[in-house]
Amino acid sequence: GKEQDDVVVPTSGGRYDVHLRTRQRVAVYWEEEVSEVRRCTWFYKGDKDNKFIPYSESFSEELEEAYMIAVTLDEWKKKLESPNREVIILHNPKLMVHYHPVASSDDWVSTPTEQGRPRTVKRGVENIAVEIPSGEPLQIDHLVFVVHGIGPACDIRFRSIVQCVNDFRNVSLSMLQAHFKKAQEQQQVGRVEFLPVNWHSSLHSTGVDVDLERITLPSINRLRHFINDTILDVFFYNSSTYCQTIVDTVASEMNRLHQLFLQRNPQFKGGVSIAGHSLGSLILFDLLTNQKADPEEDEHHAQGSRTTSSTGDIEEVKEILKKLELSEYCDVFEKEKMDRQALLLCTEANLKEMGIPLGPRMKILHYLSSKTEMKVTAELWLHPQSSHNSSTEIVLGANLNIPLSQVSANYPQLNYKPTIFFAFGSPIGMFLTVRGVKRIDPNYSLPTCKGFFNIFHPFDPVAYRIEPMIVPDLEFEPMLLPHHKGRKRMHLELKEGLTRMSVDLKNNLLGSLRVAWQSFTRAPVPALEAGSSEAEAEAEAGMEKQPDAKPEEPPAAVKEETPLINMGRLNGGNRIDYVLQEKPIESFNEYLFALQGHLCYWESEDTVLLVLKEIYQTQGITLDQPLPGSQ
Repeated sequence: GKEQDDVVVPTSGGRYDVHLRTRQRVAVYWEEEVSEVRRCTWFYKGDKDNKFIPYSESFSEELEEAYMIAVTLDEWKKKLESPNREVIILHNPKLMVHYHPVASSDDWVSTPTEQGRPRTVKRGVENIAVEIPSGEPLQIDHLVFVVHGIGPACDIRFRSIVQCVNDFRNVSLSMLQAHFKKAQEQQQVGRVEFLPVNWHSSLHSTGVDVDLERITLPSINRLRHFINDTILDVFFYNSSTYCQTIVDTVASEMNRLHQLFLQRNPQFKGGVSIAGHSLGSLILFDLLTNQKADPEEDEHHAQGSRTTSSTGDIEEVKEILKKLELSEYCDVFEKEKMDRQALLLCTEANLKEMGIPLGPRMKILHYLSSKTEMKVTAELWLHPQSSHNSSTEIVLGANLNIPLSQVSANYPQLNYKPTIFFAFGSPIGMFLTVRGVKRIDPNYSLPTCKGFFNIFHPFDPVAYRIEPMIVPDLEFEPMLLPHHKGRKRMHLELKEGLTRMSVDLKNNLLGSLRVAWQSFTRAPVPALEAGSSEAEAEAEAGMEKQPDAKPEEPPAAVKEETPLINMGRLNGGNRIDYVLQEKPIESFNEYLFALQGHLCYWESEDTVLLVLKEIYQTQGITLDQPLPGSQ
């Protein structure tokens, strides 16, 4: 009936729908060419491998009809010809063969035996060694939207974002089985769904490609088209016209996907995170910095928020005076109806008129001067052309409504609050610096997202760090991402061991030389003994002061120091920068593997495991075995 004709079966974790009547497989969340689905009953063995290939349904029906007639009448040696002029002969129930058509174009009729080696034909799936995948877990614990970088190709094999995210998802399923087995057995863990977000096609469908084609030179044609299709995306993002198109596309696509996902998964109760690769991470960062937090959250913000009522502003002035240890003057300011805005406009003469003594007056003026400098910073962001002749330090944060890009764009709002933001191979730090941001205020956090991880390969030429912008006065290494098999790569351990050995040998040699030199200059034996003990003490002191030994400390020593570094509120006080371990072959020539370093994240088990670990940690679920060196 009609209901049978309209049956739709979700497959591949609900990312595709199979329409049984039309035998078509349709992508749900992204645009993709419709693929054919076959109900398979008859197969033949392939040419290059031992896999069985299904015949089309119409020809399978012909084969089935001929087979049933042969079985019923016990008349074999049946010969059928497929639409491709391929010949199938049914010798008996256990011997059925398939011959290729004649390769030559002459009119001579050749017998089936002259057409190459026959191939086995099989009815049904019995005794066919086919590994049918068990499918993905039905339970979805978390949703992650993944935004691509420049160009339509996302890896070294020029694959699309859909294919790369498929790889990322497959790696996550294997990592869940390997590292969350206990939680899976207790049915605490299902899987994480990763959905791609494509903005490149929307940008290049605006007609800009036609305009570029008109002005592109004809020489080195392929290189110019490659640049137009990829690298120019960075310049498009710095254009106010196309920046608006890009942020609108990314935000609307993520909102659309989120709404569609909830419609198809009404039982979903998990959180949503976002991940961006390369330029995609910068787009997401700009979107997140321009999200509006709930009023309730604003009130509890660390720096406090501007309240609309005058009573609230007066209360804030009281808090300022309390912080400056000048609470006894609260009544004076309240009597003069001084709110925060009025306080920022105060001069020394005004404070003197109010009867504030010199000492407290100096404290208040110092506080006001620091706030005025931050206000000038905001003006510089709003009018960047006036900033060229100014040396004012620009600081991201401090609750000022500062746009983070020098192009004016109206940033859309997301329909949800992301749990964590993951940046892969990200140039965020570089773009902030180019925009004039000197440092990030430790009290600054993304308005609607509490987690932020900056993950990069050590040879990635596009990646930049974030932590030195928060803690500019300290020099420290990024967190080394643990290997998914639970140890550091052997070549890195060997390198560290050799470095430590060379440092120890150098220090011991210096100590021995000092002792030897002093033994020549001091003849008496008692003096020599005293001198040698002093020299040994000096050598030990020299070892402690040796600058070369400090960066080469083992990861355990680094890990002990990390809790002492205050990373501010951008990632809840936790570390932000995480560096992958390079492979042994990559360590031979870092320039040779630079491009691969920027495109390696999609199949990186270490990256996927960190993403899963942080996502499930928000649900109180941990790895079966903690990885060494992890935070």
